[in-house]
Amino acid sequence: MLAARPYRERFRRALGVRRGQRLVVLNSTWNPDSLFGDSSDNGDGEGSGDGDALPLLLPRLTAELPADEYRLVAILHPNIWHGHGPGQIRAWLDRARRGGLTLIDPLEGWRQALIAADAVIGDHGSVTYYAAALGTPVLLGAAPLSGLDEKAPLADFVQTAPRLVPHASPRAQLETLFAEHRPMAGPAEYTTSVPGESARRLRRLFYALMKTPEPPSPALLEPLPLPPYEPRVLSVPLRVFTWVRDRDTGDVAVRRHAEPSYEPVDGTLHAGGETHSAVPEDTRDLSRLDVADVVFRHGPADDPRLGPPARWAAEVMRRHPYCALAAYVTGPGTCVVRTRSGECLVLTAAAGAGDADPAAYASALHALLASGRTVTQVIGHGLIVRTGSQTHRVSVSLSVRPDQSAD
Repeated sequence: MLAARPYRERFRRALGVRRGQRLVVLNSTWNPDSLFGDSSDNGDGEGSGDGDALPLLLPRLTAELPADEYRLVAILHPNIWHGHGPGQIRAWLDRARRGGLTLIDPLEGWRQALIAADAVIGDHGSVTYYAAALGTPVLLGAAPLSGLDEKAPLADFVQTAPRLVPHASPRAQLETLFAEHRPMAGPAEYTTSVPGESARRLRRLFYALMKTPEPPSPALLEPLPLPPYEPRVLSVPLRVFTWVRDRDTGDVAVRRHAEPSYEPVDGTLHAGGETHSAVPEDTRDLSRLDVADVVFRHGPADDPRLGPPARWAAEVMRRHPYCALAAYVTGPGTCVVRTRSGECLVLTAAAGAGDADPAAYASALHALLASGRTVTQVIGHGLIVRTGSQTHRVSVSLSVRPDQSAD
C-alpha cells in the first residue's frame, strides 16, 4: 500500500470519484461486534443492543450525504461474504447500492480503496487500523474492547480513535472529522517499524526456516493492480435542492440527495431555495416517474435501443405529462435535454469547469427556467452550476428545431 500511494488518483478515478468529491469507505470485520455484526459496542466491552450498526447507518448516509459531494464504498471481510453468501449480502444492501454504494472486492480491491479514501468508518478490524496507519481520518462505528488484549496497540487504538455517534448527523460528524483530523501516531508506528522492507525481511526468514540458500535476486512484491472502473450508479429517485443565485448569469447551486423524501432536520436547505424531484428512468420505483419534475438516464448517444437522445426525450415527455424536463446524459460532461415547451438543448461542461454528473446540470437548468428565465436567455449566457465547493461552467446550445426533436 505504501508503494502504491503515488497512484491514489488513479484508484479514485477507478471508483468514479469526481473532483471535489470525498470518498468515504465503510469497513467491517466479521464477528458479531463488528460494524456489520448483530450487536454493537458502547465502548465498555459490552454490546449496546442497538444491533446491525452498518445496515442502520447506511440509509442515513445515502440520504444525508449530498450525492455530488460524497462517494460511498464498503469493504466487508471475506468471511462475511462466505458466511452469508454474495446473494444475501447484496440483498441486504440493495437499497444502499441503488443509492450509490459500491461493494468492494474483499480480496483484490480493498487496499486500493483504502489508499483512495478520504475517510473510513469502521470497527476494530485490521483494515480500519491500516487506514489510521496511512494517516486517513477514521471514525469507529463499532468499537468492542472485549476479546482485545488491553496491552495490544489495537486496544489503545479502539480507546482513542474518534467515535461515530449513532443518532447524530453523520454528515456533520464527517465534516468535524475532516476539520479536526490529526494523524494518529500509534497505528503507523506499530504496523511496521521497517516500512518498505517486508519483502526482503520475510523472504530471508522463510528461506532460513527452510534451511535453503536465499536467491541472489532482489525480493520484490507484485504492485497493486489498477482496479476495474466502477462508477457510482444511482437508480433511486432524488430530492434536489436548488438556489438560483443570479438569474442573469445562470448561477445555480444544486444539492442532490438519494432519498426522495429527504428533509434536513435543521431546515437550512430551504432558505431561499426550491426543491424538485429528479428520477432516473430505470428506477424501480415507477410511481415516482409519474410525478417527477426531471427524468434522466445515462447511456451512449448511439444506443439503438433508445434511439437518438432527442427522440428518447420526446418519448419521455409523451409518457410522463407532468415531467418538465427530460435529460439524457451522453458523456462525462454532456447531456441532451428537452423542455416541456419542446426545445431540445445540449448542455456541455467547459474544459476545466469542474467534474460533475451532467444530470445535476439538468436540474440547474430546470430551476433556472422555473424561476422565469427563458430558453433563449439561457442559451445566451449558459449556466454556472455549483455543487458543494465545485463550480461548473456549462454552455447551452440548441440541438434541433422543436418539430424535429419528436421524430
